[in-house]
Amino acid sequence: MDFGLSDEQKMIVETTRAFVENELYPHEAEVERSGHLRMELVREIQAKAIAAGLYAANMPEEVGGAGLDTLTWLLYEKELGRANYALHWSCVARPSNILLAGTEEQKERYLYPCVRGEKWDCLAMTEPSAGSDLRGMKATARADGDDFILSGTKHFISHADIADFAIVFMATGEQDTPRGPKKLITAFFVDKGTPGFAVRDGYRNVSHRGYSNAVLEFDDCRLPKTAILGALHKGFDVANTWLGATRLQVASTCLGRAERALGHAIHYAAEREQFGQKIGKFQGISFKLADMAMELKAAELLTREAAWRFDQGTVSESDMSMAKLKATEVLAFIADAAIQIHGGMGLMDDLPLERIWRDARVERIWEGTSEIQRHIISRELLRPLGA
Repeated sequence: MDFGLSDEQKMIVETTRAFVENELYPHEAEVERSGHLRMELVREIQAKAIAAGLYAANMPEEVGGAGLDTLTWLLYEKELGRANYALHWSCVARPSNILLAGTEEQKERYLYPCVRGEKWDCLAMTEPSAGSDLRGMKATARADGDDFILSGTKHFISHADIADFAIVFMATGEQDTPRGPKKLITAFFVDKGTPGFAVRDGYRNVSHRGYSNAVLEFDDCRLPKTAILGALHKGFDVANTWLGATRLQVASTCLGRAERALGHAIHYAAEREQFGQKIGKFQGISFKLADMAMELKAAELLTREAAWRFDQGTVSESDMSMAKLKATEVLAFIADAAIQIHGGMGLMDDLPLERIWRDARVERIWEGTSEIQRHIISRELLRPLGA
């Protein structure tokens, strides 16, 4: 593994960072204080992102994306992650890779418009009673002739308010296993405006202001079988094939915010004077900075290695879980330590630190909680021994 960056990777990092600093940072205060991301602003920044070649950069070249390898994509994600989440996610959108699993007809209807910035997607798995245990979902899709009837509720569905369609996972049957009945899951495309499909306001969230969640309700929502993404009863196969790197995406955006917070802490420690000297001279501050830098580097190396292994086809579930777990927990540590170094000023919204601190909390929950990541890691350690 080469730890250096190629000239192309350096250019992508520099281009993305400049875009974030010039086009996203200036609007953070508005979004943070209002809790709302204006659609006029979204369209304005979206047009600039498309012109800069940064929009839908996670997608392959053959469908209109940038065709980045996994490591380069994650370097790009890290730079975007420095900014307010709503700004970079909505304005510099990265459509879900699961759209690549669709038929050509489905790609024409859903994938290509998302790549062009004409539509947004959202992914709906989580339910009030099914979070980490997705097999426990109660929302169902039952066959009715050539159609399926969807019933049930999904919640915590990110940016469903602006999405034009949802990719919804529903229980479509059961199969017997040695450990008891196991639900079969199928993924469906559901267009907004389909009868029986309603999008309700979600919950007020302490993290990521301006980035909304919603409740999706399905009341005898009828869909043709052509709405199935992948194959019947194979929803988890589709998800596992196309969504594997989302944990690395979370890790990378966390690294960007952690690096930004550390930068503020270093500059403040070098400038702030107390008791006749710069506070960075005090061991209580200097050792804290050293620990922050070390932990950030460790998290970045874990993430880069997992990205490299992903492209080599040798990545394991444990590799990705370690990266996600370490990066999210390091972000929480660095955000808290940066505020401590700043003292009371760190909690004021003149600086991005209090936002980074608040936003860090959700990262240890979504895309698999820290406990689930530890379960995956330990399971991989024990399985070869039959435990």
